[in-house]
Amino acid sequence: MAQQVFKTWNQNQMMLLPPSLDELIPQGHMVRFIDKAVDRIDTSELIGSYKGGGTSAYHPVMLFKVLVYAYANKIFTVRPIAKALRQDIHFMWLAGMSRPDFRTISNFRSGRLKPHIEGLFTSLLEILIEEGYISLKDYFVDGSKWEADANPHSHVWAKNTRRYKAMTQARIRELLNEIDRLNEDEDQRYGDNDLEEKGEGKDLNSQQVENRLERLKEKVNRDKQQLGSHKQAGEDKQTTQKRKNTQKAATRIGWIENQELRKLQKYETQEQILAGRNSYSKTDTDATFMRLKDDRLRAGYNVLLGTEDLFIVHYTVHQNPGESGLLIPHAEELRLRLDRLPENIIGDSAYGTFENYTYLDAHQTGNYLKFNSFHKETTRKYQNNPYLKDNMPYDASRDEFTCPQGRKLRYRETEHRPSANGYYQKRRIYECEDCSDCPVASACKKTAKNRTLYVNWPLETYKQQARDNLTSAHGQALRKQRNYDVEAVFGQLKRNMGHYRFRLRGLAKVILEFGLLSMAYNLKKWFERMKAIPKAQAKKTRTFLHYLFALLCLKYSKGYYFPFC
Repeated sequence: MAQQVFKTWNQNQMMLLPPSLDELIPQGHMVRFIDKAVDRIDTSELIGSYKGGGTSAYHPVMLFKVLVYAYANKIFTVRPIAKALRQDIHFMWLAGMSRPDFRTISNFRSGRLKPHIEGLFTSLLEILIEEGYISLKDYFVDGSKWEADANPHSHVWAKNTRRYKAMTQARIRELLNEIDRLNEDEDQRYGDNDLEEKGEGKDLNSQQVENRLERLKEKVNRDKQQLGSHKQAGEDKQTTQKRKNTQKAATRIGWIENQELRKLQKYETQEQILAGRNSYSKTDTDATFMRLKDDRLRAGYNVLLGTEDLFIVHYTVHQNPGESGLLIPHAEELRLRLDRLPENIIGDSAYGTFENYTYLDAHQTGNYLKFNSFHKETTRKYQNNPYLKDNMPYDASRDEFTCPQGRKLRYRETEHRPSANGYYQKRRIYECEDCSDCPVASACKKTAKNRTLYVNWPLETYKQQARDNLTSAHGQALRKQRNYDVEAVFGQLKRNMGHYRFRLRGLAKVILEFGLLSMAYNLKKWFERMKAIPKAQAKKTRTFLHYLFALLCLKYSKGYYFPFC
């Protein structure tokens, strides 16, 4: 039996010349593509942010390339990036053998890079437009919730803050009233009128309490100096009682200062952090508690994404879990970024609101936003329900509806109703003449009052426009494409790239992190498209050669089949 021969393996083998890292990396590797692509991005503002002087600094373009390549390889924290710069030949080649530590990488990412990430992403976007990958024709928008880097049990709820603050204010008012009763001079001076500093009948803030306590402490200190701390010989009962009242008042003042005032200040600080939100996390005060798709309640951010042909065109990060009021600020940032809006914007029913329709109409953008009843209208149950507003006959000349019983619903008044986002719209109210003896009243209305309809006619016009667009052949194709365009991008970011949770804290840093993630994703997608072109050409060539070979076989075999053909 022949003896097995192995290849030479010697870890101490000397080399005449050390190998070059460039020789160890294939020409078609992604790291080479990212290196060349980032060189085309305008980094002048990033470089210009360095003032000069002092010791030499790591080149910002090198650090930026390393971060983008790391995010493209699912490395999102600085310590593994620093480790890769010491061990991975691709990172070593990209960094030119530079080895910044994790603190340097972290300071660059959160410091130098943060104010320039929007401009860098815009520069990459312009390159993709120039290369023909993005045309800004059909823009698919959707939102998804990202979990924040926050403790899931560190929530502060706005309703609890309001409740506890009101309870604290009530206790402070009660203590101040008690102190006033103890201070007879104060009662004689003000009578039955309450002091302004007590905040009676209005919201009592900490500054008012502090001002009030300063005046009370001055009075208590004067009384203590006059009365002394101990009972004197021959002292009357009135003076003794006044000394006791003064000591009680001092005790109440100390309790307000050390307990209640601190609580009130804490709740005021919480209200400032909340800034109209319903909650926030103590470990990341910019994050809001939201219900994720797996039904977990976690601190997170709402990310709105706009895509075209699986490329990320624009992104915005929000603290509001609802999406209906986020489209306008999202679109405004895109318009400022590229100085124009896409031809068509396609979104699901979360965005089909009057303010969004009005915005698209003002900017002459194609309306392909579903409204909340778009799919419901196509059901047989909806179409066969005669009591719905959309199914009641309307006489435009008389401005009145007719119910299934032949009774008229006439115009009563117009109301200006604000939406949840503070956008006012006019609604015309139509009321039935008399529903008292209607035999089908229980099926037509839910209250004892006459049947009432609320109609926003401009909104109805926009809904009809959206209905016509979405049901057209082009609209149906866009509806299908939205499912595998923007939804697929979310799947790539969360599932395949593994970024379902932010690693940085604070809204500004979260925007930075998602900007890096979006650039890494777009560069990977660009790289895959570049690789796909030669494959497609090779497949086309192989198909042509197989077809030619089959014709030759058919010609020379006289119609007989041969296995090699």
